Amino acid sequence: MSLAASVGWLATLVLALAWWHGQRRVAVRSEAVTRACHELRGPLTAARLGLDLGTRGQQLSPAQIRAIGSELGRASLALDDLTRAGERPSQLTAGERSGELTEVGLVDLCALLADSVAAWQPSAVAAGVELVLNEPAAAVLVRGQRLRLAQAVGNLIANAIEHGGRRVSVEIAVAGCRAQIAVRDDGPGLPDSVPALTHRARRGRGARGRGLAIVQGIAAVHGGRLRACQAERGAHLALELPVVGGGATG
Repeated sequence: MSLAASVGWLATLVLALAWWHGQRRVAVRSEAVTRACHELRGPLTAARLGLDLGTRGQQLSPAQIRAIGSELGRASLALDDLTRAGERPSQLTAGERSGELTEVGLVDLCALLADSVAAWQPSAVAAGVELVLNEPAAAVLVRGQRLRLAQAVGNLIANAIEHGGRRVSVEIAVAGCRAQIAVRDDGPGLPDSVPALTHRARRGRGARGRGLAIVQGIAAVHGGRLRACQAERGAHLALELPVVGGGATG
């Protein structure tokens, strides 16, 4: 092969790699925008429906106001993620791959679940779904970022309301050094395994698993995991997190 031909092939290869890299950046940015829209739509809808209670003459309780504030905080978090994705295109969700967490502290999962259920109760009512919280007897503490954990729990509840049946239950139990937040519904169940759904969502090929992929990433940076448990009916998703100081079986 002549020198000119070799240079031509090399130039073609460089151009092809540059084109592929450009397409990849566009795809990643597009997925970041799609995720941000997904994360904005849920909390803003929950906050709007919650505020509708006040406009209909029903006085909002301090818990409901706190829950609405938490959902608006989640919306702000989604915008922050979109900004970071624009600066670092390889990272779709802040902290999901880098392991970075900000504002880390002790989080009471019981209080967090109460706020999340209160925030999503109006959405459940609008969808004709009974949303139930089975509260534990004692506080359950984990170390992490409260807004991120609220983001994960909110995604699980929203997913159950949208795709489940007529009843969604949320509860928490502690076994040894791990807490398990369980969200159950009586719908048709998951269309595929959690790894398959989240894998397709991360590649921009499935809307159903997008929220689960976000939950999975948040669980990972908190030292936990998301898994699907066996259920006779519907879906049973469990978010497991390490607790502070261990605990008793609940």
